[in-house]
Amino acid sequence: MVEKFINPLTSFGLNKLFGTEENKDLLIDFLNQLLPEKHQVNDLSFYQNENYTRPLEDREAIIDLYCENQGGEKIIVELQFLNQTNFKDRSLYYASFPIKEQAKSSLNWKFDLKGVYTIGIMNFTFDEYKDSPERLLHKIQFRELGSNEVAFDNLTFLYLEIPKFNKQLNELETRFDKWLYLLKNLSQLNERPDELQDRIFQKLFDLAEIEKYNSQSLQDYRASL
Repeated sequence: MVEKFINPLTSFGLNKLFGTEENKDLLIDFLNQLLPEKHQVNDLSFYQNENYTRPLEDREAIIDLYCENQGGEKIIVELQFLNQTNFKDRSLYYASFPIKEQAKSSLNWKFDLKGVYTIGIMNFTFDEYKDSPERLLHKIQFRELGSNEVAFDNLTFLYLEIPKFNKQLNELETRFDKWLYLLKNLSQLNERPDELQDRIFQKLFDLAEIEKYNSQSLQDYRASL
C-alpha cells in the first residue's frame, strides 16, 4: 500500500512538521506534554541549524531542532531512527553547546545559566531499559547520591522510546498518548481517525499528506527514508 502520510520519524518528517516558524504551534503543543509546568512554552524562536565545530578536532555537531522558549530556556530535539550505542553520550555533547553559548564576555558574569533541555525521540529501546516495557519516557538530571534529591535542574535529558508505545486508538487517554500514537503510526494510517480530530492534529495531517508535495519535496522525503 502506498502511504498517505509521511513518517515523522525521519529528518524530513521532523523538520516538515515541527521545524518551521509557521508550524511552531505543533512543536509547542508537543513540548508542553514533556516539559514541567515552570517551563511550559507559550512561544519559541528557532536557531538556524549550525554545524558546531571544535577548533582542534574539527568534529561537527549537527542538531536536528534547536530553539529557545520565552523564558530563555534552550531546547534541543534530536531524532534517532536507528539504534546508536552512545546516544546518551551524544546528547551530553550536544547539550554542552547551548551551555557554552550562554557565557558572557564580562568579568561580572554571575554564571546565571538558563535551563537546557535535550529531548531524544528514539525509534529504538535502550538496552538498560528493555526489561521495563512500561517506562517509555526517561527523565535524567544530576542528583545527589546520598539523598537522591535533584542537585541541579538546569540540565535535563528526556528520552522517548517510541517502540514501547503500544496503545490502540480506542485506548488513547491523554494528549501525550495521542502524540506518541502519531509519531509511531502516522505513516501507516490511510485516513484521519475520529479520535484525533483536535485542531492541532488536523494541521499535522494537512502537513503530512504526501499527495500535496511537489517532486523535489517528494524526492527529499524518499531520500530521508
